[in-house]
Amino acid sequence: KDLAGLLNAGSLPAPAKIVNETSVGPTLGAENIRKGLYSFLVAILIVLAYMVFYYGKAGVIADIAMVFNLFLLLGMLISFKAILTLPGIAGIVLTIGMSVDANVLIFERIREEMKYGKGLKVAISEGFQKAMAAILDANITTLLTAIVLAVFGSGPIRGFATTLIMGIFTSFFAAVVISRLIFTYAMAKNITFNFTTSFTKNWFQNTNIQFVKNRKKFYIVSGIVILIGVVSLFTKGLDLGVDFQGGRTYKVQFDKNEADNGAIKTSLATVFGSEPTVKKVDNDYTVAITTKYLITENSQEASDKVEAALAEGLAGMGDYEIEESKMIAPTISSDLRTSSFYAIIFALVIIFLYIVFRFRKWQYGLGALIAMAHDVLVVLGLFSIFWGILGFSMEIDQAFIAAILTVVGYSINDTVVVFDRIREFLATSRKKDNKEIINNALNSTMSRTINTSVSTFIVLLVIFLFGGESIQGFTFALMVGVVVGTYSSLFIATPTVIDFDPKEEKNN
Repeated sequence: KDLAGLLNAGSLPAPAKIVNETSVGPTLGAENIRKGLYSFLVAILIVLAYMVFYYGKAGVIADIAMVFNLFLLLGMLISFKAILTLPGIAGIVLTIGMSVDANVLIFERIREEMKYGKGLKVAISEGFQKAMAAILDANITTLLTAIVLAVFGSGPIRGFATTLIMGIFTSFFAAVVISRLIFTYAMAKNITFNFTTSFTKNWFQNTNIQFVKNRKKFYIVSGIVILIGVVSLFTKGLDLGVDFQGGRTYKVQFDKNEADNGAIKTSLATVFGSEPTVKKVDNDYTVAITTKYLITENSQEASDKVEAALAEGLAGMGDYEIEESKMIAPTISSDLRTSSFYAIIFALVIIFLYIVFRFRKWQYGLGALIAMAHDVLVVLGLFSIFWGILGFSMEIDQAFIAAILTVVGYSINDTVVVFDRIREFLATSRKKDNKEIINNALNSTMSRTINTSVSTFIVLLVIFLFGGESIQGFTFALMVGVVVGTYSSLFIATPTVIDFDPKEEKNN
């Protein structure tokens, strides 16, 4: 009340300044919603069909749990009146991946117990029990990361983290509780299940990839890719959007004439006083114009002046329509960079400490961090290398931050599951050579790793192809992250643990 009294009395100058403003035309918004919704539904249907194709009748139960998970998640988002943005979509995609992952872990365990000659009822019970440790570890590490990001992050980071936290609880509940209730009901009704089909029965069985023996070759491959990317980052750089450097961006679509970037840039340089950034987006008739003209002035009058100058510069170039505009003050972009950096660093520290506590060796924590750093560097490097080459926007903006966070979340989830399997094999196969034990552990996770990766990748690929041009860069980053995250958990994280452990290195 005291503060309100001061403000009302005018004793305390508190001017309101617009520091972040986004305007999206209704046509563009409706089109993005339509494409995004249809592509997401198609992707989900394909994933549901794939689970049935691979696991037979058991896949139907996984599908029911996944659909239930989505309803729970959407219900929670509606209850909290959350606004669904690209970071939120990233959280949902990661949630789908985790939901599929939990069911795959359970099903693979059940299949193993059945191979040992156990009956269906006993195999299901022990499959759920033995898969629980890996599911808990993967979910807890992801949850810790999400909590840190929600507390210390801002803007898109917090939106991503909020959706992910909800998704962790819903996916865990759906996979562990709903799936088990369905199995229990089916067993009571004497309904039998198969956990494979005649076509997929022998897939990924008895694989013998020499992960440990060939680890130096994988180091070289990864090193070359990262080196090329780092060189590109220092020489070519990244296509930084206004989210990171501040400014105003206008997405302009011309009616008939193909946009001439050079002419637009020259004309606008005269009215703005400095040369803006002009690049084609979506098609040959649409450009994104970014300028820092009057960016330090946050009043409505300043925005009107910029739009008037834009209209003057584009005069004589044909009819056009401003589909979307965005303004971010330099202070906000600076805060976003700072909060993003500290949130991610603190999250990595928490992950390291948890993995060390859980697996009793610091080498496991370091291996996970190296794998995550590897994945992020590869994604950044590819975005720098292919910037301006591929036919879609690869701008580094808030959505890209969400994509990187999703890559980190996926990578740690995959790595922890692999580590958990190695720990189990080392505890039960003490008489064998560690090289053979670890190699067998990694090969035993192939079915789970491939199925989870394929399911998540399918969702992203369909969204990339049919979700509209505005999110292609975002989904491309996620697709690269899924592939690289799967690779690093097998070929980078575990070999790194071996090389940093003198005992393991001596045995190998």
